[in-house]
Amino acid sequence: MQCPKCASPMEPIELMSSLSQRCTQCKGLWLTMGENRLLKAEADRVDIGDAQVGEHYNHIDRIKCPVCFDRQLVRMVDAQQPHIWFESCSNCFGRFYDAGEFRDYADHTLRDFFLDLDAPERV
Repeated sequence: MQCPKCASPMEPIELMSSLSQRCTQCKGLWLTMGENRLLKAEADRVDIGDAQVGEHYNHIDRIKCPVCFDRQLVRMVDAQQPHIWFESCSNCFGRFYDAGEFRDYADHTLRDFFLDLDAPERV
């Protein structure tokens, strides 16, 4: 599997029975359907990438599904934390999180409340 953001190889995340993948270069995450909830408690072990690198790649958001290939991923905003933008496949329901996004998603704090007040609209 290749990363939909930087085209580098993806590698399996060796945690529990996860089928998810991590990019070897940008450290973005491809989480299969429902694994965002299952791996949330392990976010620090799963999302090991640099959040600043992830922020750079966050602006590349017109990408294809690394599993379904021809499917354009849907650009999503987390309802609980609107400053978190991720991409999701409408066919296989996998999700792509840039480096640092999954850790942020898993750890909803007071800081996130203030980030959300100033979150730009995703267009």
